[in-house]
Amino acid sequence: MSRVRGFISFEGIEGSGKSTQVKLLAEYFRAKGHPVIETREPGGTRIGNKIRALLLEPENHMDPLAELLLYYSARAQHVREIIYPAVVRNSIVITDRFTDSTTAYQGHARGIDLSLIETLNEMVVPDMKPYLTFLLDLDVEEGLRRNREARKVDRFEQETVDFHNLVRQGFHQIAREEPERVKVVDASKSRDEISREIIRIIEEVWR
Repeated sequence: MSRVRGFISFEGIEGSGKSTQVKLLAEYFRAKGHPVIETREPGGTRIGNKIRALLLEPENHMDPLAELLLYYSARAQHVREIIYPAVVRNSIVITDRFTDSTTAYQGHARGIDLSLIETLNEMVVPDMKPYLTFLLDLDVEEGLRRNREARKVDRFEQETVDFHNLVRQGFHQIAREEPERVKVVDASKSRDEISREIIRIIEEVWR
């Protein structure tokens, strides 16, 4: 898939601060006069939000393949209803999670064949790879602690520390394979320090 200028994603483990940094980066671009769409996965659309509820409900014990296909159902709607039309309008799209999360969670952590995930990417999101991806990297136990303090409870909070470490390792593998696209940012720093680092990277590569 080719990278799409104007399309930015944030990735990372639970509690890494993605949603906060999405908002701060959107504010930065709007202050410069750019139209910006903030969105998230799973979700972003009416259908996607209904699927999100199914995926994150703590009481739903889900087969990994069912989980994978639900994510791609939500993504198909998300790309066609929100992301692609916004890119065509020359808006900047900033999403909290995209295909890298599927590779990390369902591929590296759940053990689903990565070639199947790549095939689904080619079917569902052809030519829709983010131009830049910010991987907010954080110790797993610190991320889970942050979410407990924020009283965030979903199906993934119930997974083991080992599971979340596999997710983090999966993200690191993606970053090693695509260093031009994926920029690793230390998410243990303060909110403002992280934001400044992201903006520094944007100003360096967004030409």
